[in-house]
Amino acid sequence: MSKFSCGIEKTGSVFQVKISGVIDEDADFVPYDLGGATEVSVDCSGVKGINSCGIREWIKWISAASGKKVIYRQCPKVIVDQINMVQGFLPSSGFVESFFVPYFHEDSGHEKNVLFSLGKEYTSQGEIKAPQVQDDSGNEMEMDVIEAKYFKFLKK
Repeated sequence: MSKFSCGIEKTGSVFQVKISGVIDEDADFVPYDLGGATEVSVDCSGVKGINSCGIREWIKWISAASGKKVIYRQCPKVIVDQINMVQGFLPSSGFVESFFVPYFHEDSGHEKNVLFSLGKEYTSQGEIKAPQVQDDSGNEMEMDVIEAKYFKFLKK
């Protein structure tokens, strides 16, 4: 598995955070203090996995941004699952700007992750405008999630 890494670029009180690898018991968020931020943007595109210890550390870390504008971007399925299941994983002052939806074609076995963006494939009211997705052979693919469960966080 890939190791955890985190980086923060600070522009005044706006913090751009990029997280990648596996968030587990070895993930150390302590050096990445969010104090002084008025807005925190978290790019999750590189996250490969998370376990219960990593969830605990994430919530302790992100709670420092409570009450501030928090934006999650490019969330893979593993992050969307935690947002849906774990209270506080996405702070009450936060929202998801973009996330990946897995698609699958049963006959060909092709898989594809499609980025859904706020204002394009979904609205702030939680309305989904799913695109038609084709694999490399032109076969129409289907979402590989239970929509009522996967998109639950959009209704909060």
